[in-house]
Amino acid sequence: MSVAAPLARRPLGSSWLQMTTQRLARRFASDALTVRPSPAVSIPTHFHSIPTKEGRIRTAFAVYAPQLPASSTSTSPTPSASSLAKTPRVDVIRAYHEQQIARMDPTGARGRLFSRKNPDSAKPGDVLLVTPSRAGGETFAGVCLAVRRSGIETAILLRGQLAKTGVERWFKIYSRAVAAIDIIQRRPRRARRARLTYMRQPKHDRGAVDDLVKAWRRGRNVLRTRGSAATSKTSPAVGAKSAPAKK
Repeated sequence: MSVAAPLARRPLGSSWLQMTTQRLARRFASDALTVRPSPAVSIPTHFHSIPTKEGRIRTAFAVYAPQLPASSTSTSPTPSASSLAKTPRVDVIRAYHEQQIARMDPTGARGRLFSRKNPDSAKPGDVLLVTPSRAGGETFAGVCLAVRRSGIETAILLRGQLAKTGVERWFKIYSRAVAAIDIIQRRPRRARRARLTYMRQPKHDRGAVDDLVKAWRRGRNVLRTRGSAATSKTSPAVGAKSAPAKK
């Protein structure tokens, strides 16, 4: 006599969960996914395309067409010829230097004394004498070691000797503190360098130039005396009576 196997019983909650899961699975499986095809994108004319086996690929480099000229009916005003012309550039620093030089040196004598275009200008190696404009100031004489040309800030470097000690001083030629700059002695030959710094060495040091300054002043006084004497001879004496004419 055969005995039937007992039926396996499951809880009601697990049966309900399984039935719901199967129902949802059938619903998602039966629904067909509709995908809309993307419309064909036309390549603009100003983009360069590369033909390939699959199709044309648009590159990242764009070739832009030239801009069309504006129509004559536009309301924007047309630029004049004067506005289209380029405005000339003005060097403000150079204009400022020229203005200050014309103010401090109206005759242009100091500028010509150190100008490169002047063949008789003062050059490095010459002995110069600087006279201050302040009353009671001491003059300074020395060998010109360098000329720094920088517009209104043009200056000269002189090397002299005080108490057997070498002394160097910078003088600005356009300064109001400088009354005059005289050339005491010129260098026999033109120096090959623009800065004679080697004259600081004891071997090439010029030393004191007081004797040259004294000789230059003595000669200038002689010329002034001769000039005044010649002027007094040629000019008639004031109040002198003319001799009567003989009959």
